Amino acid sequence: MKFQPRETFAQADTRYQLLPMRFRRLPWDDQRVFVSSLAGDWLLMPRKMLDEVVEGRLDPQSSLAADLEARHLITRDASITPLTPLLGQLRTRKAYLQGGPALHLFVISLRCHHTCSYCQVSRRNAGQTAFDMSDRVADLSVERLFEWPNRRLTIEFQGGEPLLHFERVRSITERILARNASEGRDLRFVVTSTLHDLTDEQLAFFAEHSFQLSTSLDGPEWLHNANRPRPERDSYRRTIEGIDRARRVLGSESVSALTTLTQRSLSAPREIIDEYRKQGFHSIFLRPLSPYGFARRTAPRIGYTIADFQAFYRQAFEHLITTNKDGYPLKEVYAGLVLSQLLTPFSHGYVDLRSPTGSGLGAVVYDYDGQVYPSDEARMLAAMGDHTFVLGRVDQTVQDWLTAPAMQRLLDSGVAEALPGCSDCAFVPVCGADPVDHYARQGDLVGHRPTSDFCAKQIGFFDLMLQRLEFADANERRILESWALPDALGASLADAA
Repeated sequence: MKFQPRETFAQADTRYQLLPMRFRRLPWDDQRVFVSSLAGDWLLMPRKMLDEVVEGRLDPQSSLAADLEARHLITRDASITPLTPLLGQLRTRKAYLQGGPALHLFVISLRCHHTCSYCQVSRRNAGQTAFDMSDRVADLSVERLFEWPNRRLTIEFQGGEPLLHFERVRSITERILARNASEGRDLRFVVTSTLHDLTDEQLAFFAEHSFQLSTSLDGPEWLHNANRPRPERDSYRRTIEGIDRARRVLGSESVSALTTLTQRSLSAPREIIDEYRKQGFHSIFLRPLSPYGFARRTAPRIGYTIADFQAFYRQAFEHLITTNKDGYPLKEVYAGLVLSQLLTPFSHGYVDLRSPTGSGLGAVVYDYDGQVYPSDEARMLAAMGDHTFVLGRVDQTVQDWLTAPAMQRLLDSGVAEALPGCSDCAFVPVCGADPVDHYARQGDLVGHRPTSDFCAKQIGFFDLMLQRLEFADANERRILESWALPDALGASLADAA
């Protein structure tokens, strides 16, 4: 729920003014509330105390009044406008809007040697080279890349399996670097790959240009091989070998992994965490299934409810905290993103936690065939036959894309603060809109928030992090606060997702 500003009086000669605020009763204690400001500051307090604040019965000289003012929930000095600091903080939290998209995904090929049942794209057999990006599409994609004004660009190569078309990875990288000699942008290169069949030539190239490599590791051998099958049943072995080879050349900090959770994964929260520790990773992304591509077709067999995911996540989270307390640092990436929203005034720009939406404003996808999309999820919908979010083609300009009907749809439905069900939510200052996800799941860009899996997932994460923060001992508090800080591996995983 949300309160609008109004003057309130604690005494005849003393007053304070409410600033815009929203509140939510805590699910683990319905006598207490989470209260948030317009810019995302927040406080946990008794509901009765909130009533006193709203009804004007709070002592303006109390420590609580000072705390509320510091968090931009009230103002006690009518001669000083509260808008300047409030808008300054809001500007900091929304800084990702400056400069346009920073993440640029190049889909090099749809070819892949896996047959994963949860695959989000329409993969093709390894020999079908018709689904490789052509030289002309690559040239035009690089031209469009530099039309965007952002001074910091992450270029991520995806597939399929991009290393099946490594020469295109090389040629695009070299074109970008040549152009950047005069542009002077800050560049970061990422490849999302199985890491199978890595060659010395590829690794030398990646080392020369400081690439980050991101791969999939779904857990212990039995689980990984079941989720990511190959005819030879050797996916796990090849993945581990690829990780080890890449680390020897690039360093451990340049290789990251994430896991996609199927129904069978939910039975193994401890085993998945232990596998990442065994393999020497210090970040893990526990990623639920998405409603795209083959994952949608196989959902009755491998899918689960959001409640099932949340039950799994709580078990995994508990084991993660224990693992960290035992002396092995291991960060869950999405928890880190949520914690950074709660504990810092800064924004990482992760698409799920952006308002206005990150689709088209934070990311752009250049597909192998020259089509352009505002997000990888939009590309997946097109592969399923739904072209609602196609921005255009690489032979058009960025201006054409920004004025395309698809972009207008995203802008109309991509500001969470203006959406029914979000506008009054206490978490909206630190959450996002994600209209593509709502369209995919509910057939509508705005969606019905009370029955939205996206909203249930986001609220579940915020509730869990707040509960853990409230009851954490000093050691756990230190762990959670460290997760809120950005790191290269976490950024790479977030980009890859």
